[in-house]
Amino acid sequence: MRNHPITPVTEPMQYRAIGLVRGTYVPGDPNFFTKGKLVDEDGVKVEAVVLGRVMNLMQRHLEIAKPHLWVVYPRCRKDDFLHLQIVGVWEPSTLELDKKSEVSKREGDLSILPKDELPEGDDYFSIRGELIFTKPERGELVVKVRQQARTDKSKANPFKLKLKGKISIDCLGHFISLDARRYKQNLHLENYETIAPIPNKDIKKKQRNHDHSRKEVKKEGRGK
Repeated sequence: MRNHPITPVTEPMQYRAIGLVRGTYVPGDPNFFTKGKLVDEDGVKVEAVVLGRVMNLMQRHLEIAKPHLWVVYPRCRKDDFLHLQIVGVWEPSTLELDKKSEVSKREGDLSILPKDELPEGDDYFSIRGELIFTKPERGELVVKVRQQARTDKSKANPFKLKLKGKISIDCLGHFISLDARRYKQNLHLENYETIAPIPNKDIKKKQRNHDHSRKEVKKEGRGK
């Protein structure tokens, strides 16, 4: 029986971006349930979408008007605001993960049931990918995450995540593992581990191109 919504890493260079956010899901339109916002206890609203496989669970088993601990995939939009894809919920006390849990609950033995709370706490994110940009003096970094191949054989494009935090420029071009925490609309670095260099990657050139793009955007902004 799984006792954690984030599975252990099985490969040294295993890509992923997954997190846990507690909040109330509010659909943007009563007739369009899958697109809305997660509202945390401080009233911060984060854009969110519900993936199809979890929608039935939400509508049948959860009190949507109450906060829950959601399992989410993070994404970053062009305006630097966080965007979340809801893929699950961690609430063993409500969902009773399997028949063994149901029997244990009926018999009053709750010791083997997974707890609703997790040691990492709310708003924890595990991110593993390529460090393609870092500006320690500004506390900015970008990680590229590659997705697993899809069952329908369609191409799974990599995506980039922006985080707040300091990582040495010496780590550019390396595969890194990050522990991050959500604060409002951003992910903030807590810890990281450098795993290994990415072969055949001209990361420094990408960093220069990234810096050049930022400068061009600033010029356009001043010209308006």
